[in-house]
Amino acid sequence: MGLAIGSRMDALADWFAQVGWTKLEKLVMVLLTCLIILWAVSLVARAVRRAVDDGKANVTSDAERRAETLASVLKNAARVLVAVFFLLVTLQEFGVNIQPLLAGSAVAGVALGFGAQTLVKDIIAGFFLLLENQFSVGDIISVDDKHSGTVERMTLRITQIRDMEGRAHYLPNGTITQVVVLSKDYARALVDVEINNDQDVDRVMDLLKVLGQELKTDRPAIVLEPTDVRGIETMNATGCTIRTLTKTAPGMQWEIARELRRRILIRFKQEGIAMPLPQRVVWTKQGHPTQTDQSDGDHWNGVDHGSVPQP
Repeated sequence: MGLAIGSRMDALADWFAQVGWTKLEKLVMVLLTCLIILWAVSLVARAVRRAVDDGKANVTSDAERRAETLASVLKNAARVLVAVFFLLVTLQEFGVNIQPLLAGSAVAGVALGFGAQTLVKDIIAGFFLLLENQFSVGDIISVDDKHSGTVERMTLRITQIRDMEGRAHYLPNGTITQVVVLSKDYARALVDVEINNDQDVDRVMDLLKVLGQELKTDRPAIVLEPTDVRGIETMNATGCTIRTLTKTAPGMQWEIARELRRRILIRFKQEGIAMPLPQRVVWTKQGHPTQTDQSDGDHWNGVDHGSVPQP
């Protein structure tokens, strides 16, 4: 047995002397190249994290979570590609024909692509959602005019939102085609105020501006600007509608709109400003003496009642 082991060692030494060291040098160079690629990807991921770091160790912002997700995706993809590349080069250096392997991998990749195209589509769409920062966790969004709510979680495959009724919606990222972000940077509370035609419009508009300034003074953190009274939006036979816009912090437009309506209602009652009420004019015509309508059994007393809208 010792002779057999010795002969094998001699054969291995001869192989190293002829071609082994050359192949080893190539493999070492390939390994170093792979390590450099991984190091470069790690530097990019670290630079992304550093760019969005707010300096607060105990608080993880949405941008930091998004950067962490992107960095993790890049590093994992780089590891897989480097491992596959090193394996193929190693097999080729030791005389293994990798052409059938490459052909089989291509066929398997095509089959996998057809079978999992929805999954791949979701992942690619999720990657660009994170990369482009279209929205983030905590934003209020409307997706394709079908789903509205607050974003609670984002991954490469799905986006989870919770609506006003507390229901959780899990939306595959590949199905998201149009997103309206309702809490991006700032929002506007739109409040339309209807008044009777008999009221002084200029006085009412001045009063709305005063209410908007008071609201800004009382809630400076969420009301960014005093209420902008745009003017008369619509007119009809009974009154007119005055439109107001109030710039608020993201996601606070509904709360401010409700508070502004409450203050308007209270102040209008104090100032005696009337809102339009439905009105009806009844025309009365004297007719013949009372008689019975045989068609439905109702009695007609000679008075014909009809109604038309107030002109």
